[in-house]
Amino acid sequence: GRVHNEKVSLHATSEGRVVLHSGTMAMGQGLQTTYTQMVSDSLGIAMDKIDIVQGDTDLATGFGSVGSRSLFVGGTALAVSAGDLITKAREKASNLLETSVEDIEYRDGVLSVVGTDRRISLFEIAQKEQGAKLSVDSEGEVDGPSWPNGTHICEVEIDPDTGVTTIARYTVVDDFGAVINPLLLEGQVHGGIVQGIGQALLEETVYDNDSGQLLSGTFMDYAMPRADNLPFFSFATRNVPCKANPLGIKGAGEAGAIGAPPALINAIVDALHKKAGVRHVDMPATPRRVWDALHGAAA
Repeated sequence: GRVHNEKVSLHATSEGRVVLHSGTMAMGQGLQTTYTQMVSDSLGIAMDKIDIVQGDTDLATGFGSVGSRSLFVGGTALAVSAGDLITKAREKASNLLETSVEDIEYRDGVLSVVGTDRRISLFEIAQKEQGAKLSVDSEGEVDGPSWPNGTHICEVEIDPDTGVTTIARYTVVDDFGAVINPLLLEGQVHGGIVQGIGQALLEETVYDNDSGQLLSGTFMDYAMPRADNLPFFSFATRNVPCKANPLGIKGAGEAGAIGAPPALINAIVDALHKKAGVRHVDMPATPRRVWDALHGAAA
């Protein structure tokens, strides 16, 4: 499908801060950290001098944090904006230092004339600008979708007397292209796997057959995965850079939740098939459903 572009605004202020206005909105992915890291790496500015502003369409509009696209497209826009800001700063510095743009070198927030000690900081340039800030509005364009891929392997143990399924081991290897922050990436995959386990084993909208009353309408009644339902996850990446964007990034947000349900259900079916020839179990594979499948087939 179509990959919509993303817009950002990047500002260097006279107060010595860099401010990014992002159209994408973080929902637990850790975008604030990743975007801050990317701005810091691109401009050579300390992370504690960078502010990320999001969720305000008066400042920056975006298509949204959907489809594993926030870093894939939004990060591309950020990279473009950092380059645009440096280009604009070099042009301003060439006028202020009375030299050609080609002789201006940018490094860690300072613009200097090559071979001399003449220099001016990015924030000093901002101080001389209208509104006391140096700003660029940029748009990230990608050539098409990314194609992340991976393998989930789930090993389960089933108690034939109760139908209770226990996840013994869970291993996943993914290809997400270039990785900006490995710790955040792994945490996001873990969270997705947990949500997938919830879909496969626990979560269900239950209605009373006679009255139509929703019986699982509160967190007291709606089963969700908890730490004691989960094993330790073994996670690794084997990354091939994406060619559709300059950063080489592939989407990662949905991967865990996509891979976990079929891996877990297939493991359950494999165990039941070996024991009793069962070939199908509906989600969620509750203990009752697993017990019925096992003993019904055995009968």
